[in-house]
Amino acid sequence: MSFFTSLTGLNAAQTELATVSNNIANTGTNGFKKSRVAFGDIIASSPLQNPARVIGSGTAVRSVAQQFQQGAIQTSDNALDLAISGQGFFTVKGEDGGAVFTRNGAFAVTADRFVVDAAGRRLQLFPTTADGNVRTTQLDATLAAQLPLTSGAPQATGVVKLTVNLPASAPIIPAKPIYTATNAYAFDRNDAATYNNATSTTVYDALGNPLPATVYYVKTAAPTTAAPVHQWTAYTYVGDTALTRGGVAGQTLTFDAGGVLTAPTAAVAFDPFTPPDSGEAQVVAIDHGSLTTQQSGPFTVSTITQDGYATGQLESVAVDAAGKLQASFSNGVVQVIGKVAMAVFANPQGLKQTGDASYLTTPQSGAPLTAEAGQGGAGTILSGSLERSNVDLTEELVGLITAQRNFQTNAKAIETSSTLLSTIINIRN
Repeated sequence: MSFFTSLTGLNAAQTELATVSNNIANTGTNGFKKSRVAFGDIIASSPLQNPARVIGSGTAVRSVAQQFQQGAIQTSDNALDLAISGQGFFTVKGEDGGAVFTRNGAFAVTADRFVVDAAGRRLQLFPTTADGNVRTTQLDATLAAQLPLTSGAPQATGVVKLTVNLPASAPIIPAKPIYTATNAYAFDRNDAATYNNATSTTVYDALGNPLPATVYYVKTAAPTTAAPVHQWTAYTYVGDTALTRGGVAGQTLTFDAGGVLTAPTAAVAFDPFTPPDSGEAQVVAIDHGSLTTQQSGPFTVSTITQDGYATGQLESVAVDAAGKLQASFSNGVVQVIGKVAMAVFANPQGLKQTGDASYLTTPQSGAPLTAEAGQGGAGTILSGSLERSNVDLTEELVGLITAQRNFQTNAKAIETSSTLLSTIINIRN
C-alpha cells in the first residue's frame, strides 16, 4: 500500500515540477499568468473503521490554477502595444469568428491593415459614433480593428475665415472709367494699382483638388459728416473665378470711426460656382468675423483658415486610456475607428488556456461581461506599453527546490518500502 501512497506523491511532485518549470519558461511571455498547483489528500475509510486510525492513501492534484495578479508594465515605441492596468481581457477573433480573450497586448498590422495579435487573431472594437461614443457593447456586434489608409471622402471648402487688419492710412483707390454698372471701381486683380492689399490661401473642391483663393482689398470710402464710416470692398477669386453675390463681384466691409468691423459680422455666402476639375457646383462663404479691424499700422493677416480638405494619408494611430482607437491623417483629420472591446469574468481561474496568454470561456468561468475600458470592472488601457509576465523568479526557484525535495522524499519512501519488502521476503526464505 505504501508503494502506491508514495507513487501519488511522486506524481504530485512531478506535476508541481512541470508547473514551476512552465512558469519559469514563460518569464518573458507578455501577459503570461503564473500557475499554482493545489493538492488534496486522499482518504479511504469504511463505515466501521475506527476514525482515530484512518491512514491516508496519498495525495492528488486538485487544480492547476492561474494567478491573475497584475504583471509589471514595460513601455515600448509601438502605439499598438497595449497593456491593461487592472482587470479585464482584450477580445480577439480568429477566422472562425470565435471570441478569444487575452492579456497579451502585443498587436501588429497585417498587409490588409487589420490589427492582429501574434496568432493572427483580429483585435475587436466596439462600434462608435463619429465623436467616439460607443453604440453597443454586445460581443456579437464587435468589429475587427482595421486601419484606413486614407481619411475617406474629401470635403469641399464651405467657409473661409479671415482675421485681418486693414491700414487706416490706406489711400482710397481712385475711380477709373468703366463701362459697366456693376462696379464702382474698375478693379483689376492683374493691376496692383487697383487694390490696396491682398492675401491668399488654398481651398478644395468636392474631389479634394487644391485651388488658390485670393482676397483683394480695395478702400472705397473714408468717413464723412453724412457717413462717419470707413468702407472697403473685398474681391475674392478662386482660381480664375470671381465669387459674386447676385452676379455682383465684391463684398463691402464697413468699419466705424474706431476701426471696428460693423458689417458684415457673419459669414457671407457667394453664388454657386463650378471648379474646372470637379464638375460639381460649390458654394463658398467668406467670414471676416468680429476681430477684423481697420487700425493704424500695416496690413496684417492674423488668421486665415478654411474647412475643406483633400483625401489624407494615414500618419499615426493612438489609443487612449478609455480604449478609443484614433487615426490621424496628413490633412489634419482625426478619425475615431472604434473602442477596444474589453471583457471581464466572474471567475477568471475557470478560463481554459489556449496558449499565447489567451483563454476561452468555460462553464466555470461564466459568460464574458463586455465593457468599455475603465468601466464595468475593466481596467484602463496603456498605449505604448506591454504587460510582462507576473512570474517572480525568486519565488519560482524556491518552489522548484521544494518540488524537487518532495520528489526525492517520495522516491526515498518507495525505496524504504522496497527495502522492507525485501527484508520480509528474505525472512521467509
